[in-house]
Amino acid sequence: MTNPIGPLVPADEGLCHQITDTFAVVATSDLSWTEKICAMAAAKDGSLQLGFGLGKYPNRNVMDGYAGISRGVEQRTVRASRRLDAAPARTIVGPIRYEVVEPLRSVRFVLEANDEQPIAFDWLFEALVPPSVEDRTHMRQGYRVGSDLVRYHQIGLASGWVEVHGTRHEISPDNWVSTRDHSWGVRYDVGLPLKDLEPRDPLAGLSFRMIWSPIAMQRPDGSRYGLFLHYQIVKGTGFTYKQVVMGGVEHPDGTVERFVDLEPELTFDPANRRLRGGRIEARTADGALRTLEVEAVSDTGFHLGAGLYFGLDGHHHGEWRGDLHVEGEHIPDCADPVVARRLHQIRDTVVHVVDPVGGGEGWGNCQPIITGGDDALGLSAEDSFM
Repeated sequence: MTNPIGPLVPADEGLCHQITDTFAVVATSDLSWTEKICAMAAAKDGSLQLGFGLGKYPNRNVMDGYAGISRGVEQRTVRASRRLDAAPARTIVGPIRYEVVEPLRSVRFVLEANDEQPIAFDWLFEALVPPSVEDRTHMRQGYRVGSDLVRYHQIGLASGWVEVHGTRHEISPDNWVSTRDHSWGVRYDVGLPLKDLEPRDPLAGLSFRMIWSPIAMQRPDGSRYGLFLHYQIVKGTGFTYKQVVMGGVEHPDGTVERFVDLEPELTFDPANRRLRGGRIEARTADGALRTLEVEAVSDTGFHLGAGLYFGLDGHHHGEWRGDLHVEGEHIPDCADPVVARRLHQIRDTVVHVVDPVGGGEGWGNCQPIITGGDDALGLSAEDSFM
């Protein structure tokens, strides 16, 4: 066939095509093309948290995922990977399952009972506010586009159950929150690092600071809204460069009051760089300031490194592991500095936020990273890690 066409899949029945091919393929041959689901649910008191991720890599013929729990410094994780073309339309990998219940409003995350870890859950995410599309992520590595992807996030509540060692805990929307995001495009850190490229570290000798944080807020009268905070800040000798400032106040009717600047005053544990808390000054386009008080609720926080973010023990997102591969692990103390470096900094930290201007308080997810040294925060460049 001189002009090959991808195989037909169930999605091709719909009137949703945007390229001249089937839904089995994407518009680029880049091996880093990824469609990714990531979600968390957490008890407001920080006693227990669930983590979930699912990735589809059409050009690698792989679908993989992770599911797990964080309870204080303890974490249990199940990971799975399978051949994509065996069932391209199924969002199931071994015991891990993702289901759209009502598009853009309600989705379900499931970890079936399995032989790898004594954990299982079935949680339903239900939206408090409509999903919000973030600014496009576009980064270059020299002449090459290293990432070019679109993402939306959504803030909501959780219901369902989770079992740990045979003990069932109910998940109630009265005392649990949930956040999720969905992205697609050319993504960084997919597959094993290429060995025949020029070594590049754009952050060498610099300090990099980031948070990505969706929060479910409630006022005393019971009305709801969401907060979203995202910044990437690079600091060097004599300069500060804000690569990204994004976020705002998200209302149930879909309107968003966007923040044009975020100024963090946060503190971190110098041994493992876990977020402790502090405040963030958020400025809107009219110049008004909101001082947001942020507190890490407990030691609970699911390390995304166990889901292969930034890699784990030589394995990476989208890596071919065979027709079906399932594995799991129990880490008793993720706060141990040695273990923290293995798992990387980024984790779904359970945070409590107070917003005096908006009149609400809330709970949600904060994914922080801070590298390099900072004397004011007691952080040493020699102890830095990603």
